[in-house]
Amino acid sequence: MEGYKLTASSSPHIRSDENVSKIMLDVLIALIPAFIASIFYFGINSLILVVASVLSAVITELACQKIMKKPVTINDFSAAVTGVLLAFNIPSTAPVWLPIIGSFFAIAIGKQVFGGLGNNFINPALAGRAFLMACWLPLMTDFKAPVGIDAIATATPLAILKGTADTGAQLPSLIEMFIGRIPGSLGETSALLLILGGLYLIIKKVISWKIPVAYIGTVAVISLITERSIDGMLYHLLAGGLMLGAFFMATDYSSSPISSKGKIIYGIGAGMLTMLIRKLGGYPEGVSYSILLMNILAPLIDKYTNPKLFGGAKK
Repeated sequence: MEGYKLTASSSPHIRSDENVSKIMLDVLIALIPAFIASIFYFGINSLILVVASVLSAVITELACQKIMKKPVTINDFSAAVTGVLLAFNIPSTAPVWLPIIGSFFAIAIGKQVFGGLGNNFINPALAGRAFLMACWLPLMTDFKAPVGIDAIATATPLAILKGTADTGAQLPSLIEMFIGRIPGSLGETSALLLILGGLYLIIKKVISWKIPVAYIGTVAVISLITERSIDGMLYHLLAGGLMLGAFFMATDYSSSPISSKGKIIYGIGAGMLTMLIRKLGGYPEGVSYSILLMNILAPLIDKYTNPKLFGGAKK
């Protein structure tokens, strides 16, 4: 293998032992701590929803590839990753059919219709979430307090910050938000474990640091300006799906820019849109829609930020 890597040949000249299966397996490993925390905080229903979502995603991918007579690739773990991420975007109170339908839409419409892995222009899990939000908004916003917290205190921190929560609702402490003892979707609660998972992916060079840092940094700057306090900034950073989106969904290879400059622009754009929706939109959270909008702009960003080809013709 070492000799093969040093063989002089035509491009590409950079070779790697990495493949889709190894990359997706690393993503699943990075999500395990947050998955375990969701079971700890929300009970066995969290496990049921995640398993149902993953099975639906894998079976849908298998069925689509069989119907379209394409090679079956369910062993690359990409469908499993989509299933986990979709489940992480729904509340623990959701009926089991909700992630099943969401994963079906994510794989069939968000991925396979466009040609499968590598050809989808939007993140499939976020496409599934957007579909569920459009069809079953009450079920997607029926949040349950973690075990050991007053069941009445089910308002999310972002809803309280925005002023859309019930009167009398109080913000949890920053420590509670950091470790995840707050109402929210399965994978949006523990910022600590999501950050650890994201750092694992960066260290393993599965993802670039540029998108998460640009995204989270932009949210930090804008929230500091608008909230006029360090605590207000920290609440925006730790609440909602920012950490999940910045590390695990905005960095999707197929739907994010390729160039280094493009990744930074993409992250800044997602951060600006997130804060625009959070502060001025009708819904407290803006991460999912911000990433989807930037997914659409990613090809345009690449067009103007990709380096010029050596020896290429002038425009």
